[in-house]
Amino acid sequence: MKNTNPFLLLLAYCVLLTSCNHKIENQEKLSDFVNPNIGSVHSRWFFYTPAAVPFGMAKLGPSTNGSYGNESGWEAVGYEDGHESIEGFACFHEFQIGGIMLMPIVGELKTTPGTLEDPQSGYRSNFKKENEYATSGFYSVLLDRYHTKVELTASDRVGYHRYTFPASEQSQILFDVGSRLGESGAVEDAYIKVIDDSTIEGYVVTKPEYVKKFQADATVNMYFYAKLSKPFSGTKTFHRGGTIANNKEIKGAGACLALEYTTTADEQITVKMGQSYTSIENAKLNYQKEAENKSFDNAQENASCRWNDMLSRVTVQGGRTEDKTKFYTGLYHALLGRGLANDVNGAYPKSDGTIGHLPLDSKQQPTFSYYNTDAIWGGFWNLTQLWSLAYPEYYSDWVKSQLLFYKETGWLGDGIANTKYVSGVGTNFTGLAIAAAYNTGIRDFDYQLGYEAALKNEVDGRNRPAGSGKLDVSAFVNRGYCPYVPSDDYFITKQEEGSVFGASHTMEYSFSSYAVAQFAKHLNKEGDYQLLSKMASNWENLFDLETELIRPRMLDGSFLENFNPMAAWAGFQEGNSIQYTFYVPHEPNKLINKVGQEVFNERLDSIFIQSQQNTFGGGKTVDAFAGVHALYNHGNQPNLHISWMFNFSGKPYLTQKWVRTISNEFYGTDGLHGYGYGQDEDQGQLGAWYVMAGIGLFDVKGLTQINPEFQIGSPVFDRIEIKLNQKYHKGKKFVIEVENNSPTNMYVQSIIKNGTAQQSVSVPFKDVVDGGVLKLVMGNQPNMALKQ
Repeated sequence: MKNTNPFLLLLAYCVLLTSCNHKIENQEKLSDFVNPNIGSVHSRWFFYTPAAVPFGMAKLGPSTNGSYGNESGWEAVGYEDGHESIEGFACFHEFQIGGIMLMPIVGELKTTPGTLEDPQSGYRSNFKKENEYATSGFYSVLLDRYHTKVELTASDRVGYHRYTFPASEQSQILFDVGSRLGESGAVEDAYIKVIDDSTIEGYVVTKPEYVKKFQADATVNMYFYAKLSKPFSGTKTFHRGGTIANNKEIKGAGACLALEYTTTADEQITVKMGQSYTSIENAKLNYQKEAENKSFDNAQENASCRWNDMLSRVTVQGGRTEDKTKFYTGLYHALLGRGLANDVNGAYPKSDGTIGHLPLDSKQQPTFSYYNTDAIWGGFWNLTQLWSLAYPEYYSDWVKSQLLFYKETGWLGDGIANTKYVSGVGTNFTGLAIAAAYNTGIRDFDYQLGYEAALKNEVDGRNRPAGSGKLDVSAFVNRGYCPYVPSDDYFITKQEEGSVFGASHTMEYSFSSYAVAQFAKHLNKEGDYQLLSKMASNWENLFDLETELIRPRMLDGSFLENFNPMAAWAGFQEGNSIQYTFYVPHEPNKLINKVGQEVFNERLDSIFIQSQQNTFGGGKTVDAFAGVHALYNHGNQPNLHISWMFNFSGKPYLTQKWVRTISNEFYGTDGLHGYGYGQDEDQGQLGAWYVMAGIGLFDVKGLTQINPEFQIGSPVFDRIEIKLNQKYHKGKKFVIEVENNSPTNMYVQSIIKNGTAQQSVSVPFKDVVDGGVLKLVMGNQPNMALKQ
C-alpha cells in the first residue's frame, strides 16, 4: 500500500480548518441561537447533551440527578436547569442508554455522588449559572467546590473532556463506570482497567427497564478507551459507597477508579474517550480514527462547523431574536436525537447479542450509518417531514437501520436501543415512516423489503414479539377495531383480543394502514391496497353517532358505558376521547362530513380558545402527562396535527391563527417554559414541530399520500431558505418570501408559487423539492377566499 505523506495530510487538515473558520466568521453563526438549557426543567435523560455532533454516538453533558434512578424507564432525570450542583459528566445519552460518568475532584475523595440537598456528602460540586455555558457542540462550567473548569465537546464516537485544575497535590479524575445513570437500568457488570499511565479502558453492562420488559435476556453494553494528556501518578479504586483501595483495575456493579495528579495553577488535562457499543477494541479504533491526532480545540471547532453546516440547511431572516432562538434550538434537538450505533469499521450490536458488520464501500467505509432510535410515535408530524425536506440522507439511513433490524428479527422494532426491543408505547409506526420516505423520493433502500416489512407490521399478529408493538393488531384486522379491555396495568403485554388502549390503537392503526395502502398502490400490489384501504376506515367503527365522538368499544361490540370524553387513559394512550376524535389525519374530510363543516369548525375553534387559557396543554403543572386530561395537549404526540386541520374544513385562516399562537405561547425560551411546562420533548419532536410551523409548511397526513402535499400555515419569519440535497431532490433550494409579516399580521392574504398566483393553501411536496419560490403576503385580517 502506498504511504501517505504526513505533511500533505496536515496541510489538507489546515486548509479544511481554515475554510471552516472563514465560513463561520463571514456568515451568521446559527449556533449562537441554540440554547440547550431551554426546556431542561423536568427533561428526559437524552434531552441535555450539548457536547455532541448531529446524530452522534458520543453525547456528553452534565448530570445533576442522573444517578437518582429511573424506576419505570422514562422518568425525567439527568440534568435540570434549576439544580445547583453537578455529580459528573456522562458520556452516553440515548433512549434507554446511559453510562460512564467522569468527574474532576480536588481534595478528599468521596465514594458516592452525594445529593442535591447535601452535595458535601459526596463528590458532587455546586456551580453558578453565570459560570455555565452551553451551545450545540460545546459545554463548559466552573465547579465551585473544586475551583476547576470543565469543558466538553465531541466527534461522532469520541468524547472530549478538558479540565482546568487549580494548584493542588490532590487533583483527581474519577471514572464512575459501574453505576446506573439516567434510563440505563440496573448495572449487571462493569470493568475498569489501567493500561499504562495515560490509558484507561473498560465497559458497563446494563439492563434498562424497557429492554427487561420486552427482551428479558438482553443487555445494553457500553465500552470505552480513554487517553489522558498527562500521565497520572497513582490510582484509587472502589465500588460506589465502598472501601478505597490502590488497585489498577476493578470489576462489578458500582466500579469506580480515580486517577491521581499533582497540578499547577490553571493546568489543563484532557481526556479523549473513544466510545463503542461493540467492544473495547472498537472503542480504541474509534479513538484512533477520530481523535488520536486531534486536540480539544480542533474537536470543538469541528463540532461547531458541523452544527452550523447542518443548521444552515434551513436559514431564516426576520422575526424576533426569541423566535430564532426557539427555531434553532428546536432544530438542534431534532438533529441531536437518535444517535449513531455503529463503529468506524461498520461493527454494530445485533439483537441476539453478537456483533454484526455493515457493508463497506471501496474505501472500507460503511455504506450507511446505523442508529439507535426511540419509537416514531407522532414523529410523522415533525421529524420525518423535516428529514425529508432538509436531511433526506439521514432519513435514508434511518430506514436502512430499521430494515437491518427487520432482517435480523423478522419484525420492525417500535424503538430500538443497541438493536434491542424498547417499545415505548406499544404501537409501531415504522412502516408508515418507511412508506412516507418512499413517497418523498427517498428510494435508495431495498424498498421491496421495506414494503414486506411494512405490510407485515399492519396485518400480522401471529407470534408477534411484545417489543414490536401492535399486539392487538389481529383484533383490528379481524374485528375492524381493537376492543377496549380495562386494566390497571397500562403496559400489559398479552393483548391478542384487545387492549387497555384499544380505542387509540384503532385510530392509529387506521392511519398506518392508509400509509401502507399507498405504498402498496405505488408498487402495484392491488390486493393489498384494497385490504389496507378498507382497514384505513376502521376508525369509523368507533365513531359514536350519539356523542359524535370516538368512543371505546368492548369485546362484545358494545360501546363503553358511563362514557366520559375527558377521561384520560380510559381506552386512549396518553390522551382522551376529545383529543383522539381528531386522530383521522388521513381522512379528514370524512370526519368533517360526519359532524358537518360548521359544527366541526366551531368545536375545534372553541377547543383552542379554551386551551389557550391553559397554555395549550397542562397549564403550568410540571409533569409530562399534565395535559392528557385537557381538551388539547400540544405537549404530547396525538394532538400535533390538529391545529392544521382547519385547512381541510374551509377555514385556513384559523390554522394560521392558532399555529402562530401556539408557537408564541406554548413554546418559551427559559428552562421551565421551553416546550410547555415539563412536557415531553421526545428526541426533537416538539422542536421539529416548531421548525415546520416557523417555515409555514406542514402535512396533516404526514407525507403518506402517494403524491404528498404540504399545507401552508403562518410563517414566523420574513424569508426562509431550505437547502435541498440533490442526491434525492431535483432542486438546489426552496425559498419562502413573506411580505408584510409581523406578530399581528398572521393571516395569509395571497399566495404566489413560482410566479403563478393560487388560492389553494396546498403545495405539492414535489414542487417544494424541485426548487423555487413561494411568495406570501400577510395581513391582520383573514382572507376568506383561500381554500384547501
